[in-house]
Amino acid sequence: MNPHAFTRLAGRVLLVLAAMTITAFLASCGSSSSSTAINPVGFSNSSLSGTYVFSSQGADAANGYPLAVAGTLVANGTGGITGGTIDVVDPAFDISPSVPPSPAAQTIASGSYAVGSDGRGQASLTTTAYGTYILDFVLISGSRGLVSEFDGNGTGSGTIDLQTAVTGVSQLAGPYAFSLGGSDSISSLAPLATVGAFTLNSSGASTAGIEDFNDAGVVGNESLTGTITTLGTGTGPGQITLVTSSLPLTFDFYPIDASHWKLIETDYSKFIAGDVFTQTGSSIPTGAMAFTMQGGITAPIAVAGFITDNGTTVSGSEDVNDAGTVVTQTTFSGMAGAAGSVGGRVVASLSGFNPATSVVLYPSGGGTLMLEIDGSNLTVGAGQTQQAGAALAASQALGFNLSAVNISGGAGAFYEEDDIAQFTTTSSGFTGAIDINDEGTLSPGQALVGSYTLASPATNGGSVTTTAAGSQFVSFNFYPVSSGQFLVLETDGNQIGAGTFEAQSPTAQVAQSSHMSMMPLVVRPRAAFRRRK
Repeated sequence: MNPHAFTRLAGRVLLVLAAMTITAFLASCGSSSSSTAINPVGFSNSSLSGTYVFSSQGADAANGYPLAVAGTLVANGTGGITGGTIDVVDPAFDISPSVPPSPAAQTIASGSYAVGSDGRGQASLTTTAYGTYILDFVLISGSRGLVSEFDGNGTGSGTIDLQTAVTGVSQLAGPYAFSLGGSDSISSLAPLATVGAFTLNSSGASTAGIEDFNDAGVVGNESLTGTITTLGTGTGPGQITLVTSSLPLTFDFYPIDASHWKLIETDYSKFIAGDVFTQTGSSIPTGAMAFTMQGGITAPIAVAGFITDNGTTVSGSEDVNDAGTVVTQTTFSGMAGAAGSVGGRVVASLSGFNPATSVVLYPSGGGTLMLEIDGSNLTVGAGQTQQAGAALAASQALGFNLSAVNISGGAGAFYEEDDIAQFTTTSSGFTGAIDINDEGTLSPGQALVGSYTLASPATNGGSVTTTAAGSQFVSFNFYPVSSGQFLVLETDGNQIGAGTFEAQSPTAQVAQSSHMSMMPLVVRPRAAFRRRK
């Protein structure tokens, strides 16, 4: 836990107060700002209008089990949720006497939301089967935002995106790549991540596919078949099967549009979720990519930096947070194999890269999807091609999301923390507000102050130290993708985490950059799963 945070005993008492704060905030949904909107930038309830696809992946508060949420909500532009559907997948549902709801997708019976003028807001979503879930978010535009679950059920990070309806399976014909993470079967709950690719025909059947997986260090690569069994109607999800000899899985999927879907597994054989993106090319982009990868088997690890694949060789530099031990500016190199005929799959053999010696890469519209496949550890993530002139500047309004694992609980007792914030930069720092969910212990509306130092050149990013509510908070390095999009690695040693911050544009009606829609996945180490008394 960060030094600023409440103790868990105090946190449980304050959870009730936090819930009252959320209720009061939502009750004021007719207002265009909240008392904690330190930087009014022009958002209001009308900024959220239409049907949105949302997602969150993290941990439940009761057991530390993996908790994935995905669905749709219909916002009326004035603070009301008038429809939607939600999938909630948690191994706790599959432990007697609990029984998972059937179907997994449940109708949102009621709900409301509020958006502050700084773009921070919350949406309350209530179903008969799942009860109430609260999404804490910061809007990047009227069609895109970053999300953290913010209730006593648990925590997690994800996104919210305005949906463009897909009305026929034929619209989904074409090549796709995917990245999924979570946990193995209910008997082990070991960390599991997969990446792969498939091509759909106009009937929704896969004509070619391939999948790499890393199941707590057990790695494999197998051919993949897939079939869309149902497209989904209204706000409901479609259903798709993705089948290999080792991983026959069934998912609900929510298309943001034909080029980007959210997947959440619903068969309870594994517990994974993630993103599917169209493939716009069959090869890995050349040039520098900012990247993050994170995961772990017995202890959490996160890495970030820049990587270049020129088609035959790989080189770059990375910063590493390995269970709280931070090492920066380590260089690495390696060889990249030829692109495969299916999915443009490339295997890179690396030297000097922590923790992996072998990483598989897939090109996609969501960036270059990456998975460690050497069997020594499990990390998963993505690289985003850096645009010319990418650097942080003063007078930017930015939305921020961090997903991290605390290490203060000692070996085998990791806790997840997810943060949503908004801040505005000066030439050397920033001010804003942050909402903190420490695996169900809520600290909303904390004042956030930071100072930063730019690297030389500024396209290499920089480093940040922060305080929240006047006390020491996280430190992180950032890696520019563009002048308005940055990847994040926490470097303070109290937590292991990664995230993103992005420039806000209240008047924008389209996502600034759909390729940034995938948050880095947190694959929680096996030792993290515990039942609390």
